[in-house]
Parts: sequence; structure tokens; C-alpha cells
Amino acid sequence: MPDDNKPLMIDSHAHLDYPQLSDDLDGVLARANEAGVTHIITIGVKLSTADAPKAIAAAHDNIWCSVGIHPHEAGNEPDAANIDAIRVAADHPKCVAIGEAGLDYFYDYATPQQQADSFRAQIAVARELDLPIIVHARDADDDMAAILEDEMEKGAFRGVLHCFSSGADLARRAVAIGFYISFSGILTFNKADDLREIAAEMPEDRILVETDSPYLAPAPHRGRPNEPAYTAHTLAKLAAVRGRQPADMARITRANTLRLFNRMVLS
Repeated sequence: MPDDNKPLMIDSHAHLDYPQLSDDLDGVLARANEAGVTHIITIGVKLSTADAPKAIAAAHDNIWCSVGIHPHEAGNEPDAANIDAIRVAADHPKCVAIGEAGLDYFYDYATPQQQADSFRAQIAVARELDLPIIVHARDADDDMAAILEDEMEKGAFRGVLHCFSSGADLARRAVAIGFYISFSGILTFNKADDLREIAAEMPEDRILVETDSPYLAPAPHRGRPNEPAYTAHTLAKLAAVRGRQPADMARITRANTLRLFNRMVLS
């Protein structure tokens, strides 16, 4: 069990089915628990592989999952914009969110139109099922804000901009429509001063922490595969940026995570 004096954290975004983690899942989960990471959401990126994160969640009381299509997959997943298929895939007792979905213009694995169509379909399912949507946004701030605001006018939904690394305007516009902002190990990078300023500015009741493991390991683990245990480093940096103690920031982000992902029931 975690030390009673350690902050108790939730890693709100990890990819436990990826081989860097799944090949040593017992070890990964033991190290997370030792670090004070008591619960994890493992994220789906393709409908064609959705069974893997669902199986991991089903096998562990402290793990939940999402179902979605990453924007990189919007051009090659046959059901990337199929609302019925997304709805069916999300019908699982441990599924607490739709996504990750969104826009990524840094790479051109899918056209902007394919990404937008898939993103809007996933928003529709999230709205219908009253599940939060986990949003990936990279180099697409203007289009992302426009789609979120347009879709919100069609009917309320909720969600989070995960692994946030975009500009302050997108963060402010997302928070203005009720979204949460999640910070990853990028917050610890030497050149992330602009991101730390955004993290300091965001409302206290709208911030989460995550790893996005196995990617983006925080300092002092840069260059290694990331894992949920390293949530502690991002939490410590977020606490420092906001002038809080880590235990307070853990309590705040934990409460925010449970409010957003409200189908998580902690044992």
C-alpha cells in the first residue's frame, strides 16, 4: 500500500495496453501503487483495438477505460465516424469516457476533414451517453476551439483537453464552456515556461494530472518510457507552479478527476 503520508493521485490518461507497459503490467501497477497512484484510466485510440484497454480495466478494480478514435487513426479506422459503432464499443461497465478524439495537424496521417468528422461523431456519442470526451489537440487551436464551441451550441457535453500543450487562448475558451485541462510531464520540461504560466492561470476546479504513458516521461525520467508512477513528478510541478503543497494538489486533482469521470467508483 502507498505510504500514508504520500499524496494519493489518479493518473487520468495512460495507455496500459501499449507493449512498453503491458509487457510488465504487474510491475507497472506495483510501482504506481508505491508512488501513491491509486487509480488509472487506460485510454482507447482505435475501435479495432478497443478490447485491449477494456480487458485491462475489467481485470483490475482500480483501472477504468475509454473508447475512442485518435485523430491519427481517423483516416484508416473503418468506423472512425460511425456513431453506432462507437456507441456499441462504449457499452462496457468500466468505460468512463469517449476518446481520445480530436485534431492533430502536426502530422498528416488523416485529413483535417476526416479528423473533424470522427471528432464530431465521438462528441455526439459522448453527449448521448453523458460521458466526458477526452480531447487530443495539437497544432489545431483555432479549429479545435471552433468545433468545441459549435458542438456545445448543439447540446451540452463535457470533457478534458488532455496532455495540454496548446496556447492560452484555447485553454481559456475550453474552460469557458466547462472543459477541464489536464497536464502531463511536459509541464516539467525546461522550455515549458508558457505552459507553466497557463497551468498557474487555470481555475483550481478544472485541472487534472496525467502521464500519457508510455510517452512524455517527466523530468527526471526524460528519455525513458513513461509510466503511471511518474504522475507524482507532474503533480509536484503543478503544485509548485500554483503555490500549493503536493498533498493539496493531489486532493484537488483527485476530486476534479472524479467529478469529470463520474462513473468511476473507487473501492
